[in-house]
Amino acid sequence: MPGTNLTREEAQRRAALLTVDSYEIELDLSGAQEGGTYRSATTVRFDAAEAGAETFIDLVAPTVHEVVLNGAALDAAAVFADSRIALTGLTAGRNELKVVADCAYTNTGEGLHRFVDPVDQQAYLYTQFEVPDARRVFASFEQPDLKATFQFTVKAPSGWTVVSNSPTPEPKDDLWVFEPTPRISSYITALIVGPYHAVHSSYEGPHGQTVPLAVYCRPSLAEFLDADHIFEVTRQGFDWFQEKFDYAYPFAKYDQLFVPEFNAGAMENAGAVTIRDQYVFRSKVTDAAYERRAETILHELAHMWFGDLVTMEWWNDLWLNESFATYTSVACQAHAPGSKWPNAWTTFANSEKTWAYRQDQLPSTHPIMAEINDLDDVLVNFDGITYAKGASVLKQLVAYVGMDEFFQGVQAYFKAHAFGNTRLPDLLGALEKTSGRDLKTWSKAWLETAGINILRPEIAVDDSGVVTSFAVRQEAPALPAGAKGTSTLRPHRIAIGLYDLDAAGKLVRSDRIELDIDGELTAVDALVGKARPAVVLLNDDDLSYAKVRLDEESLRVVTEHLGDFTESLPRALCWASAWDMTRDGELSTRDYLALVLSGVTKESDIGVVQSLHRQVKLAIDLYAAPEWRDTGLTQWTEATLAHLRTAEPGSDHQLAWARAFAATARTPQQLDLLQALLTGAEVIEGLSVDTELRWAFVERLAATGILDEAEIAAELERDKTAAGERHAATARAARPTPEAKAEAWESVVESNTLPNAVQEAVIAGFVQTDQRELLAPYTSSYFEVVKGLWESRSNEIAQQIAVGLYPALQVSQETLDTTDAWLASAAPNASLRRLMSESRSGIERALRARAADAQSA
Repeated sequence: MPGTNLTREEAQRRAALLTVDSYEIELDLSGAQEGGTYRSATTVRFDAAEAGAETFIDLVAPTVHEVVLNGAALDAAAVFADSRIALTGLTAGRNELKVVADCAYTNTGEGLHRFVDPVDQQAYLYTQFEVPDARRVFASFEQPDLKATFQFTVKAPSGWTVVSNSPTPEPKDDLWVFEPTPRISSYITALIVGPYHAVHSSYEGPHGQTVPLAVYCRPSLAEFLDADHIFEVTRQGFDWFQEKFDYAYPFAKYDQLFVPEFNAGAMENAGAVTIRDQYVFRSKVTDAAYERRAETILHELAHMWFGDLVTMEWWNDLWLNESFATYTSVACQAHAPGSKWPNAWTTFANSEKTWAYRQDQLPSTHPIMAEINDLDDVLVNFDGITYAKGASVLKQLVAYVGMDEFFQGVQAYFKAHAFGNTRLPDLLGALEKTSGRDLKTWSKAWLETAGINILRPEIAVDDSGVVTSFAVRQEAPALPAGAKGTSTLRPHRIAIGLYDLDAAGKLVRSDRIELDIDGELTAVDALVGKARPAVVLLNDDDLSYAKVRLDEESLRVVTEHLGDFTESLPRALCWASAWDMTRDGELSTRDYLALVLSGVTKESDIGVVQSLHRQVKLAIDLYAAPEWRDTGLTQWTEATLAHLRTAEPGSDHQLAWARAFAATARTPQQLDLLQALLTGAEVIEGLSVDTELRWAFVERLAATGILDEAEIAAELERDKTAAGERHAATARAARPTPEAKAEAWESVVESNTLPNAVQEAVIAGFVQTDQRELLAPYTSSYFEVVKGLWESRSNEIAQQIAVGLYPALQVSQETLDTTDAWLASAAPNASLRRLMSESRSGIERALRARAADAQSA
């Protein structure tokens, strides 16, 4: 029985047999305010290559009422099973299929999600179809290479708005009849339905081009919607992408809809992008949050060309979609005229690269071009390799072939394959023509192998400090135990930065060399005969994807002067190297803390500062020797409070230090201060204790037992919104009592009613790093229930539970042994096995890092 899975071989056979022409989809959502189910009627016209052939169409629905193939009614009970309707006796040439079913609203963020806003008690709907969930709303051939046109007709409650891929029509008798879309894949079709608030504008492009723009959110968020800023970023993206791609925006309008309880950051539905509504900021946030939102906006806009106009044939090339959108969004931020974030590559090095390096050292590491055998494989493959390593390698490819040549190849690719499907060789072939480089060897080394290289400088100097020899040594560490494949050396295009201290004590780049390195050792003769600089930084400008290590003298200078680099990117690269060394046990947690405390004061990039906050807390909680952990937490918490008090009033840094202090406050005096800031009994100049910061304080005070249920309820009464309900759920689950933990566990594990976002909030509260003993009894419970939950819950809900409730805080050999015993006996499917092995790897890494920290004492 197929369940809800689909294999690549099945998809290939179906694609060889069928050419899909069009869908006409009629949905009756008039009862959406009440929920339950809705009527879905789909008419599909398609051609079959041979007479008498058989195939299937995909549908996930409680009830199928009618199946009519070429005018003949089929027995729905006989042909519908699991997620498929069997179709036999096809006509050679044109076929027509009609399916009428009752489909279900969801609260998991998959299919047609339904949410009721506690502010106005109105229902709000949106679809999320990637990877295989259009079939939850209408019968479809659910694979990316069976493109078609889609014509939606929607019955909706009076006064509501309906948005889809095509321009929004005027309704007649609450019936919204949309024009057919261009030929697109089913997973990028969309419907957003409800009494949404809208702001309209337009993009005026070259040659008289006008693209209607709109931004939507719930009315309860309308006062916080900064539509002008969103439109500004969007227009910059249109300008830059249309110039670089040399292909006009391919759809009729561009709507961006901020929707509730969204699982991801955003989704590239053609012309109707959905975005998590946490990006409508209710309270003050740092510039890093605005930069991240802008990157998300640009990422989805880039997908309109790469992913929507030209789409991968099968999910093994998902990385091309996501890597390209990630790379071009950051490049746009860094290079577009008027961009507010010209240092976007610093954020990329600090954020995406860190994600990629972590993912690439797990036992589940895989080549960028992953082997995706079925839908189960792809559902757990939206990871740091698919997005961040892939984008890093595209940045390396641009350095290798040249930016102009890269975009010339992309332009040819779009023109050749518009509204079609492609494989990787289609893009590489276009790039080979424009660059003159043979990319087959490059592709094999970079895209078809897993793992990270390490680059180290080998420098010899004479007595006068002149370089007598310089080489770059490349290493290919063995892949993690359990990973498939073997490690390999790769060709790298890198820059070497030479830095010296100026009279003011700042580290300034005095020279830069860009070169190709390959093999185990590459001599760099251009540096021979030059005076040895204070710091030699390999992979300066972050052109390649590799771990970088400093030579002994450079490490000494950087340890003393990391905050003194005049530019943000080399600082970020050194911070990232230090964090990587800490995770690898090469730098003890206590030494990493000392490094951060000595250098963070001089760090101006707020995104880097906030990453350091998260990394220090994680290192102390997981990587510090247990007997030193309290000492480390004391040092860190005292430092966060000192920085909070001395930060510039009203600055981003002040807000970031307030949040860092709230995350770790522990002594009675510190918790008293937190409570005084919450009540207003104490004020720190410039610090606005607004709604979101109040909740940060409340959650910590609840987790330490200072606030009880009555006080959490009182805070919720102040903020009777969906966000408030999520924060209250986190605070309740965070309380340090057996009863609170049992209540949280029951709501997630034993019940199946929590919406996705609320379940996520409960899990976040349940897992508290200073409640290890209280949580220890749940280890055995977790292993008893996780397989059954995986098999009975939807993908998104199951992943939250499997990853979020794994006993990651129980860092011990016993946890490793328990995990191993479960893996040996439970026979989980490949997806759950992968997630479990990744979590196990975290325990293993923590044990190694703790041993290294203890040894350094």
